[in-house]
Amino acid sequence: MNARSATPAAKRPSRKGTQSADVLPKIRSLGALAEAEEECTRCPLYRFATQVVPGEGKSRARIMLVGEQPGDKEDIAGRPFVGPAGRLLDDAIVAAGLERKELFITNAVKHFKFEQRGKRRLHKKPNPYEIERCRIWLDIERLLVRPQIIVAMGATAIRSVTGRAMTIAKLRGRLHPLADGAQMIATIHPSYLLRIRQDPDWPAQQKLFVRDLKLARR
Repeated sequence: MNARSATPAAKRPSRKGTQSADVLPKIRSLGALAEAEEECTRCPLYRFATQVVPGEGKSRARIMLVGEQPGDKEDIAGRPFVGPAGRLLDDAIVAAGLERKELFITNAVKHFKFEQRGKRRLHKKPNPYEIERCRIWLDIERLLVRPQIIVAMGATAIRSVTGRAMTIAKLRGRLHPLADGAQMIATIHPSYLLRIRQDPDWPAQQKLFVRDLKLARR
Protein backbone atom coordinates (compact mmCIF):
# COMPACT_ATOMS: atom_id res chain seq x y z
CA MET A 1 0.00 0.00 0.00
CA ASN A 2 1.21 3.48 -0.80
CA ALA A 3 0.34 6.34 1.56
CA ARG A 4 0.68 9.02 -1.06
CA SER A 5 -2.47 11.01 -1.61
CA ALA A 6 -4.11 10.71 -5.00
CA THR A 7 -4.50 14.48 -5.06
CA PRO A 8 -2.76 15.91 -8.19
CA ALA A 9 0.02 18.39 -7.60
CA ALA A 10 -2.05 21.18 -9.11
CA LYS A 11 -4.94 20.74 -6.69
CA ARG A 12 -4.89 22.63 -3.43
CA PRO A 13 -6.47 21.07 -0.35
CA SER A 14 -9.90 22.38 0.64
CA ARG A 15 -8.75 23.40 4.13
CA LYS A 16 -12.06 22.60 5.81
CA GLY A 17 -10.58 23.12 9.23
CA THR A 18 -8.35 21.76 11.95
CA GLN A 19 -9.06 18.16 12.91
CA SER A 20 -10.78 17.73 16.24
CA ALA A 21 -9.90 15.12 18.83
CA ASP A 22 -13.00 13.07 18.01
CA VAL A 23 -12.02 12.74 14.32
CA LEU A 24 -8.37 11.73 14.65
CA PRO A 25 -8.96 8.39 16.42
CA LYS A 26 -11.06 7.28 13.44
CA ILE A 27 -7.98 7.17 11.19
CA ARG A 28 -7.39 3.48 10.52
CA SER A 29 -5.39 3.45 7.27
CA LEU A 30 -2.57 5.34 5.56
CA GLY A 31 -5.00 6.49 2.87
CA ALA A 32 -7.34 7.97 5.49
CA LEU A 33 -4.34 9.57 7.17
CA ALA A 34 -3.24 11.24 3.92
CA GLU A 35 -6.77 12.62 3.47
CA ALA A 36 -6.76 14.00 7.02
CA GLU A 37 -3.34 15.58 6.50
CA GLU A 38 -4.68 17.35 3.38
CA GLU A 39 -7.13 19.20 5.60
CA CYS A 40 -4.58 20.12 8.27
CA THR A 41 -4.53 23.71 9.53
CA ARG A 42 -2.77 22.99 12.81
CA CYS A 43 0.02 25.50 12.05
CA PRO A 44 0.32 28.35 9.51
CA LEU A 45 2.56 26.46 7.05
CA TYR A 46 -0.42 25.10 5.09
CA ARG A 47 -1.21 28.63 3.87
CA PHE A 48 1.90 28.89 1.71
CA ALA A 49 2.75 25.33 0.63
CA THR A 50 1.45 23.93 -2.67
CA GLN A 51 0.12 20.85 -0.90
CA VAL A 52 0.72 18.50 1.98
CA VAL A 53 3.37 15.81 1.49
CA PRO A 54 2.35 12.62 3.33
CA GLY A 55 4.63 9.71 4.01
CA GLU A 56 4.79 6.85 1.53
CA GLY A 57 6.00 3.30 1.30
CA LYS A 58 5.29 -0.16 2.61
CA SER A 59 2.31 -0.15 4.97
CA ARG A 60 4.00 -2.57 7.41
CA ALA A 61 7.60 -1.55 6.83
CA ARG A 62 10.16 -2.75 9.35
CA ILE A 63 12.16 0.46 8.87
CA MET A 64 10.78 4.01 8.82
CA LEU A 65 12.96 6.90 7.63
CA VAL A 66 11.99 10.32 9.01
CA GLY A 67 13.35 13.54 7.49
CA GLU A 68 12.76 17.18 8.35
CA GLN A 69 10.20 18.60 5.90
CA PRO A 70 9.43 18.56 2.16
CA GLY A 71 11.65 20.62 -0.11
CA ASP A 72 10.70 22.57 -3.21
CA LYS A 73 10.56 19.50 -5.49
CA GLU A 74 8.62 17.48 -2.93
CA ASP A 75 6.12 20.30 -2.41
CA ILE A 76 5.39 20.33 -6.14
CA ALA A 77 5.29 16.54 -6.56
CA GLY A 78 3.43 15.77 -3.33
CA ARG A 79 5.92 12.99 -2.51
CA PRO A 80 8.79 12.81 0.03
CA PHE A 81 12.46 12.76 -1.01
CA VAL A 82 12.16 13.11 -4.78
CA GLY A 83 14.56 16.07 -5.17
CA PRO A 84 18.38 16.24 -5.01
CA ALA A 85 18.52 15.13 -1.36
CA GLY A 86 16.19 12.28 -2.26
CA ARG A 87 18.55 11.08 -4.98
CA LEU A 88 21.41 11.03 -2.47
CA LEU A 89 19.18 9.12 -0.09
CA ASP A 90 18.29 6.60 -2.79
CA ASP A 91 21.99 6.00 -3.49
CA ALA A 92 22.69 5.47 0.21
CA ILE A 93 19.72 3.09 0.55
CA VAL A 94 21.13 0.93 -2.26
CA ALA A 95 24.67 1.09 -0.81
CA ALA A 96 23.29 -0.09 2.55
CA GLY A 97 21.68 -3.14 0.94
CA LEU A 98 18.13 -1.86 1.38
CA GLU A 99 15.27 -1.29 -1.07
CA ARG A 100 13.18 1.88 -1.02
CA LYS A 101 9.99 -0.07 -1.76
CA GLU A 102 10.49 -2.00 1.50
CA LEU A 103 10.74 1.18 3.60
CA PHE A 104 8.30 3.81 4.83
CA ILE A 105 9.64 7.31 4.18
CA THR A 106 8.17 10.44 5.71
CA ASN A 107 8.96 13.82 7.28
CA ALA A 108 8.51 15.33 10.71
CA VAL A 109 6.74 18.35 9.16
CA LYS A 110 4.38 17.73 6.25
CA HIS A 111 4.29 21.18 4.61
CA PHE A 112 7.17 23.01 2.91
CA LYS A 113 8.48 25.99 4.88
CA PHE A 114 10.40 28.43 2.74
CA GLU A 115 11.56 31.99 2.19
CA GLN A 116 10.86 33.55 -1.19
CA ARG A 117 13.95 35.01 -2.89
CA GLY A 118 12.91 36.30 -6.30
CA LYS A 119 11.66 33.26 -8.18
CA ARG A 120 13.37 30.83 -5.82
CA ARG A 121 11.91 29.28 -2.70
CA LEU A 122 14.67 28.68 -0.16
CA HIS A 123 14.29 26.08 2.58
CA LYS A 124 13.62 27.48 6.05
CA LYS A 125 14.00 25.32 9.16
CA PRO A 126 10.75 24.50 11.02
CA ASN A 127 10.52 25.99 14.51
CA PRO A 128 9.64 24.02 17.69
CA TYR A 129 5.97 25.09 17.53
CA GLU A 130 5.59 23.84 13.95
CA ILE A 131 7.34 20.57 14.77
CA GLU A 132 5.11 19.97 17.77
CA ARG A 133 1.87 20.86 15.94
CA CYS A 134 2.75 18.43 13.14
CA ARG A 135 3.91 15.65 15.45
CA ILE A 136 0.46 14.08 15.63
CA TRP A 137 0.76 12.94 12.00
CA LEU A 138 4.06 11.18 12.60
CA ASP A 139 2.61 9.56 15.73
CA ILE A 140 -0.30 8.17 13.70
CA GLU A 141 2.07 6.95 10.98
CA ARG A 142 4.01 5.08 13.64
CA LEU A 143 0.82 3.53 15.02
CA LEU A 144 -0.29 2.37 11.58
CA VAL A 145 3.04 1.18 10.17
CA ARG A 146 4.49 -0.13 13.46
CA PRO A 147 8.15 0.00 12.37
CA GLN A 148 10.76 -1.81 14.40
CA ILE A 149 13.45 0.75 13.51
CA ILE A 150 13.02 4.49 13.02
CA VAL A 151 15.90 6.31 11.34
CA ALA A 152 15.67 9.96 12.41
CA MET A 153 17.55 12.03 9.82
CA GLY A 154 18.49 15.37 11.33
CA ALA A 155 17.72 17.29 14.54
CA THR A 156 14.13 18.11 13.55
CA ALA A 157 13.35 14.42 13.00
CA ILE A 158 14.95 13.49 16.31
CA ARG A 159 12.84 16.07 18.12
CA SER A 160 9.66 14.84 16.45
CA VAL A 161 10.37 11.16 17.17
CA THR A 162 11.44 11.62 20.80
CA GLY A 163 9.70 14.84 21.82
CA ARG A 164 13.04 16.24 22.95
CA ALA A 165 15.75 18.43 21.43
CA MET A 166 18.93 16.34 21.24
CA THR A 167 22.08 16.46 19.14
CA ILE A 168 22.97 13.92 16.48
CA ALA A 169 26.53 13.62 17.83
CA LYS A 170 25.30 12.37 21.21
CA LEU A 171 23.00 9.73 19.73
CA ARG A 172 24.68 8.54 16.56
CA GLY A 173 26.03 5.04 16.03
CA ARG A 174 23.73 3.05 18.31
CA LEU A 175 20.12 2.02 18.86
CA HIS A 176 17.87 3.96 21.24
CA PRO A 177 14.71 2.30 22.63
CA LEU A 178 11.44 4.23 22.26
CA ALA A 179 8.31 4.04 24.40
CA ASP A 180 6.30 2.21 21.73
CA GLY A 181 8.81 -0.64 21.49
CA ALA A 182 10.57 0.62 18.36
CA GLN A 183 14.22 1.63 18.33
CA MET A 184 15.66 4.85 16.90
CA ILE A 185 18.85 5.45 14.97
CA ALA A 186 19.95 9.07 14.71
CA THR A 187 21.85 10.27 11.66
CA ILE A 188 22.35 13.31 9.45
CA HIS A 189 19.82 14.53 6.91
CA PRO A 190 20.92 13.81 3.33
CA SER A 191 20.62 17.53 2.53
CA TYR A 192 23.73 17.99 4.69
CA LEU A 193 25.66 15.82 2.23
CA LEU A 194 24.44 18.09 -0.57
CA ARG A 195 25.78 21.16 1.20
CA ILE A 196 29.27 19.68 1.68
CA ARG A 197 29.55 17.94 -1.68
CA GLN A 198 32.71 19.88 -2.61
CA ASP A 199 34.22 19.42 0.85
CA PRO A 200 37.13 16.96 1.29
CA ASP A 201 35.17 15.43 4.18
CA TRP A 202 32.26 14.43 1.91
CA PRO A 203 33.35 10.79 1.25
CA ALA A 204 33.76 10.13 4.96
CA GLN A 205 30.41 11.68 5.83
CA GLN A 206 28.65 9.75 3.07
CA LYS A 207 30.24 6.53 4.32
CA LEU A 208 29.01 7.24 7.87
CA PHE A 209 25.48 7.87 6.55
CA VAL A 210 25.50 4.52 4.74
CA ARG A 211 26.83 2.90 7.92
CA ASP A 212 23.83 4.23 9.85
CA LEU A 213 21.44 2.76 7.29
CA LYS A 214 23.29 -0.57 7.47
CA LEU A 215 22.77 -0.52 11.24
CA ALA A 216 19.03 -0.15 10.59
CA ARG A 217 19.12 -3.09 8.17
CA ARG A 218 20.85 -5.32 10.70
